[in-house]
Amino acid sequence: MVLPIVAYGAPVLKKEGEEIDEDYKGLQELIANMFETMYAANGVGLAAPQIGKSIRLFIVDASPFAEAEEGEEPDPLAEGLEDFKKVFINPIIEEESGEEWSFAEGCLSIPKIREEVFRQPKIRISYYDENWEFKDEEYEGYAARVIQHEYDHVDGILFTDRLSPLKKRILKKKLLNISKGDVDVPYKMKFPNIKKKR
Repeated sequence: MVLPIVAYGAPVLKKEGEEIDEDYKGLQELIANMFETMYAANGVGLAAPQIGKSIRLFIVDASPFAEAEEGEEPDPLAEGLEDFKKVFINPIIEEESGEEWSFAEGCLSIPKIREEVFRQPKIRISYYDENWEFKDEEYEGYAARVIQHEYDHVDGILFTDRLSPLKKRILKKKLLNISKGDVDVPYKMKFPNIKKKR
């Protein structure tokens, strides 16, 4: 089932998510719905807070990064992403390393805005997968980037929080408009400050 994605301005997006256990009600159905929702919105990642649930769970499918345009060389940062589809439950980024690099990030909760965000290129993360198997893995390039972005969501951080004060001021009106539903989006959204039509 495709769920509405919560827009910028909703308090749930600024809250740190809670850890869950294996008995979390309807977990497998929730994961399936999150993948359906993410694909319907053409996203490469989706965190539970973005569908209104304040828990430490996110999903990624970064395979679109592996698709090179016709006649273009494959991007080395996208190496190994052909089948990069994963579920992260109760994740902990154990370490981040390397020289920060900039990439224009976007977010399904903040449509129509892309901004350069600096992050370190390598991470080590521990988490449980959808079968409650414990993992401790290392990622780099786009895989690390997508994970870091979604991990921020379960910590109550948005990519716009990582921008300079000047950038934030420039975007203020656009962000306010998004929270009011004054944005054209091709997928289902829930806006926190939408004015009720009379």
